[in-house]
Amino acid sequence: MSAPFTEAAGIPVSDPTPVMTFSPVVLPVPGRTVDLRIKVSAPASGGDLPVILLSHGHGPSNFVSSLHGYGPLADFWAAHGFAVIQPTHLDSMTLGLRESDDPEAPLYWRSRAEDMRHILDHLDRIEAAVPGLGGRLDHSRIAAAGHSMGGHTVGLLCGQGVADPAGGTPVDLSDARVKAGVLMAPPGGGEDLAAFAAEHYPVLRTTGFAAMTTPALVVVGENDRNPAFSDREDWRADAYHLSPGPKSLLTLFGAEHGLGGVGMYDAAETTDENPERVAALRALVWAYLRTTLYPGDSAWADAIAALNGMPDPLGTVESK
Repeated sequence: MSAPFTEAAGIPVSDPTPVMTFSPVVLPVPGRTVDLRIKVSAPASGGDLPVILLSHGHGPSNFVSSLHGYGPLADFWAAHGFAVIQPTHLDSMTLGLRESDDPEAPLYWRSRAEDMRHILDHLDRIEAAVPGLGGRLDHSRIAAAGHSMGGHTVGLLCGQGVADPAGGTPVDLSDARVKAGVLMAPPGGGEDLAAFAAEHYPVLRTTGFAAMTTPALVVVGENDRNPAFSDREDWRADAYHLSPGPKSLLTLFGAEHGLGGVGMYDAAETTDENPERVAALRALVWAYLRTTLYPGDSAWADAIAALNGMPDPLGTVESK
């Protein structure tokens, strides 16, 4: 890791570099309703770039749920050494498919994970499609990060259990190519799912974490509570508490479901807008992935020490 500087949130990270962004890269997918469109952001120079697949949430905004969203995260991670690949899943508001008669609508839970796997199957093609990116990706260091329903998608790649609500058949969408996961404000387990969510999103009734063995960081907001999903206050932390280690849990004090505004710059759907919180979150995720993908790198330990040493810490971390 290069000489660190201090972020506004007080977390040490590597020096930023210029970023190049290219979109859309269009990948035909047999049987998919529309082609898979993705955005790629990466450092303008350098090689052996680790990769983050970034899965958007299911939220109400028109463009947050697409390749156009999550700029506060994608831009930062790309400026600090990662290639970030953002798919537009079929539940994106931009596609208008949520009300279709597809049995997977409105969440398209299976298709979401298959999008991520399709990207990994075609990394060479993506490199070739983006000017200046050819041969620069490290295919052995892959992470997946996602917010809200995107956290559910990442959980599936990491071994999270789920069953097809149509017939109850268990579905395994885990992918060993994903070496680390980051689940931000993900849905919790099915046992404590509220009646509204159970009716409208039946796949969430089947969510379980006993087989989610991939190393992962779970990020939750202290005030992220929605009785339409669960009355249990720590429901969104289930991916940490109910899965085997190694796992870490980052709890952001005062944060709601938007975690300070990760979805988009000045997004109206953010109920807890807090730029310092977002700065801390993205730096802590960066540090976690540096250490997880590069064992021996001290970034995660340094970040936790910085967080704990703040006069008024923005959150807390526990690990197992």
